[in-house]
Amino acid sequence: MTIAQDKTRVIYPDCDGNPMSDNTKQFRWIVVIKENLEILFADNPDVFIAGDLLWYPQEGNNRIRQAPDVVVAFGRPKGDRGSYRQWEENDISPQVVFEILSPRNRLKEMAKKLKFYDQYGVEEYYIFDPDRLDFHGWLRNPDGTLGVIEQPENWQSPRLGIRFELQDEQFTIYHPNGDRFLTPTELAKQSESQRQEAESQRQRAEAAEERVRELEARLRELGGDRDNEET
Repeated sequence: MTIAQDKTRVIYPDCDGNPMSDNTKQFRWIVVIKENLEILFADNPDVFIAGDLLWYPQEGNNRIRQAPDVVVAFGRPKGDRGSYRQWEENDISPQVVFEILSPRNRLKEMAKKLKFYDQYGVEEYYIFDPDRLDFHGWLRNPDGTLGVIEQPENWQSPRLGIRFELQDEQFTIYHPNGDRFLTPTELAKQSESQRQEAESQRQRAEAAEERVRELEARLRELGGDRDNEET
């Protein structure tokens, strides 16, 4: 049996049997980060973003894998995937990874993840613990290794352009334009508010046009009255 034939027999499961999140707080942050990044790069067809997606970096080995809470791969097209099989993605490894901690996460587990992301080419790695309000980051150094970001509490991602702020016991992420990352509920309310404002502007414009038409009609009437008086 050749190596190529052996590789075709390997099955790469789309699920590792682990839950996406352990609690509502962890799930909310995963959704907020993933969805806001989707919005940020909505007009760029070559930025792939996913949540809780298994990443297989090596063809032929389904045991080497991780499922980042949020993953961003520049240079890869948007679209649905059952897993991220790097050899099918022009061998491009995701450049940015987020992990949102839960009480179930252990130091040994996170150390293994850091080693994996370091080994397989992640450029930026961020960990946020919503219970302890701890935020940490790693950035790939010129020597090719992931190095700790010394002041992550006020840090701008080189790849994403977003900014992280941790102060006054509050963690906030900002878009490059300064807008705060919003929850899906806040985004929906914002969209509805914008829709209502647009509708109000439309109604005001129609009312103004109607007043102009009424004024023009009145002026025509006045002009006709003068003509009648002069004859």
